Amino acid sequence: MWANKDWIGRALPASTPLAGLLRAYQQLFGAVEGNTTFYGLPRESTVARWAAETGPSFRFLFKLPRSISHDRRLRDASADVAGFCRRLSPLGDRLGPTSLQLPPSFGPEHLAVLEQFLVQLPKDWPWAVEVRHHDFFAGGSSEQALDALLARCRVDRVILDSRALFSRPPANEVEAAAHAAKPRLPVRPTATSTRPVVRFIGHVDTAISAEHWGRWFPIVLRWLEQGLEPTLLFHTADNLNAPLQAQRFQAELAGLGSHLITPAPPPVPGAQ
Repeated sequence: MWANKDWIGRALPASTPLAGLLRAYQQLFGAVEGNTTFYGLPRESTVARWAAETGPSFRFLFKLPRSISHDRRLRDASADVAGFCRRLSPLGDRLGPTSLQLPPSFGPEHLAVLEQFLVQLPKDWPWAVEVRHHDFFAGGSSEQALDALLARCRVDRVILDSRALFSRPPANEVEAAAHAAKPRLPVRPTATSTRPVVRFIGHVDTAISAEHWGRWFPIVLRWLEQGLEPTLLFHTADNLNAPLQAQRFQAELAGLGSHLITPAPPPVPGAQ
């Protein structure tokens, strides 16, 4: 997200108007996850405004609608995919990998359906797949088959890291809701194409998140050295300090590999 008024005066300047949240956000970060498309398509005028308010290097990482992934379960969805692409195509190069988030019930027995779906996707559009079935995280033949399929189709695998979230028992209702909603799966730092996507589900306490995000420094730096274009997306249960955590991660990563990161990330305000 970027439209969070609680970030004004924290991660974003205190003078930021509500109508200027996206402009202010893109001064700090190079990408954003657009979760709203999972539930419905934005208006054409909204897409045009997003394009006008962001620079050419900014990236939107949207999700395919759940009507495709969960309702149709990838079957007879070509018209819906075409409509999605038409609506968002005005963003052009601002489009980062679009994610297909599959439900936990979508398992190895459905890989043929996934392959049929992926081979029909537009080839000039970046795609990523997020799976949640436990067999795809077991290191066996099912996971190997999934990774091989994604590599053949040049599709990235979305990597979910919720270790920080689950490292402590929930302290309140907001954290309890996050524990109930977020997947608790093994971390698979596998790049199957050129734009790996990491969804880091942090703890509301930045110090606890920092205990875990350091594991990503050598992986991300290796990807950058290989010429890949990774995107890391930070979330917390209440998302209040998520942008501050992302800024700290950027700054610490830049301190380890500044020659690989351009432009340099902006200064980090006092993270809480």
